[in-house]
Amino acid sequence: MNKHNLIFVYLSYGILNLGGIFLKDWKQVFQIAAIFIGTIVGAGLASGKEIANFFTVYGVRSIFGIIFTGLFYILLCSIISKISIENNLKSYSEVISLVSPNFFGKITGVVTTLYLISSASIILAGSGALINQFFGIPKIVGTLIMLTIAALTLLRGTNGLVEINSVIVPTLIFVIGTITILYIFFSGDTLNPIKLFALESHKANGWVISTILYAGYNVLCCCGVIVPISTKYGNRKTMFKGIALGAIILTILCVFINLMLIVNQPKIYEYEIPLLYVADRFGKPIQVMLMAIILGEMFSTEVSDVFSIAQTLKQSFNLNFKKGIFLVLLIALPISQIGFSNLIKTLYPIFGALSLVFIVQCFIFYLKKGEK
Repeated sequence: MNKHNLIFVYLSYGILNLGGIFLKDWKQVFQIAAIFIGTIVGAGLASGKEIANFFTVYGVRSIFGIIFTGLFYILLCSIISKISIENNLKSYSEVISLVSPNFFGKITGVVTTLYLISSASIILAGSGALINQFFGIPKIVGTLIMLTIAALTLLRGTNGLVEINSVIVPTLIFVIGTITILYIFFSGDTLNPIKLFALESHKANGWVISTILYAGYNVLCCCGVIVPISTKYGNRKTMFKGIALGAIILTILCVFINLMLIVNQPKIYEYEIPLLYVADRFGKPIQVMLMAIILGEMFSTEVSDVFSIAQTLKQSFNLNFKKGIFLVLLIALPISQIGFSNLIKTLYPIFGALSLVFIVQCFIFYLKKGEK
């Protein structure tokens, strides 16, 4: 082989190698983005209920709140990811203990665990009710179906998280995108900026506090997933790209939902699923698609909640991850039948307040580390 051919072979090999690295990097970025979106988007966001309560009530100004929330996600989740990689952390309890190594940190850890168990229990109960509504089978059977599929997914560990969100998140984007496009085409000029700004807001003040509480609550909620996947992927740049991409897509989806809800005030507040009222005019197929994605997001949140607690049990008590999965699900199942909605309503404001303090502590910890 002559000199020129040898150079050509080396150059070709180098280009193919770089191409492979680039594709692998972006595959991981999309996986992280999907996990991030799937963890934050629960049934509350997909149904429009969370957006209506935290943003829509404040009118057009709430769009700025949603944009701020997206930027907040990128900043805070990237900081938590960096702390996790540098300290080889694997659960939310470890990051809480690291940034808040005192009695307050222990309270935050306990309340977070209680909140996640309560959330998992309510999702099991809700999925049973939704499956009953769809197929007419007993609620307990629907709950057991959700529990079984969640257990099988969780046994695959982080791969299970990647797989389910790689299906659910693109479907979510498609469904919300379809409803938005249909609304733009068939609802005249109701989304005209001039008309939007002319609409009166349901509440005059409080959008800034509502935005901060919502962002803080979701950051602490997704900690249980962000921490272990950061350590798994182990690359700060890849994690940042994935979190940023996920946050941008999530922000766009939330703005779409918010705009459709704003122009349908006050009627949307009469419905448990506000987005279903918006989609009602487009016929049954769209409604069924929306209900299916809400069920999918309930499943995704269930998996994320149980995964987070099982990881914490593994790191805190050296309990095998698989045994932790079954322990959490066995605790959540009877609670789902008793009803724990009052507990989660009590924990919600406490959890929200603790999340804000945790975020401040993360900032302080990060800045102190930067100075050293």
